[in-house]
Amino acid sequence: MLIEFTQVAQLAQDILAAAPTPPPPVAPAGDGNVVVNTDGVLKFFITQVAPILCAFIGCGMIARSSRGDVGKVVTTSGISIVGMAFLGGAGALFFVGDSIFKMIFG
Repeated sequence: MLIEFTQVAQLAQDILAAAPTPPPPVAPAGDGNVVVNTDGVLKFFITQVAPILCAFIGCGMIARSSRGDVGKVVTTSGISIVGMAFLGGAGALFFVGDSIFKMIFG
């Protein structure tokens, strides 16, 4: 029993003598050095949001075509394809826009 008490006392002494762990550095608010991971945000939208939106569009088209609104389905499909083309073009400009800007404006 005395040995256990001395072991506990030694452990307590070691814990109290240990240096505290420093907290991680935190940037002060409003210093203007905020960095946003735009690549991560873009990757999130491409991998998570876009497939869900395409699934909703597909479900809507299937539901309309089962009711016999084929004309509306074709129109919606065309609009969706054009919209995705615009989004793809915007994504391409996101990566090559700087080069195009420098080529045009010098």
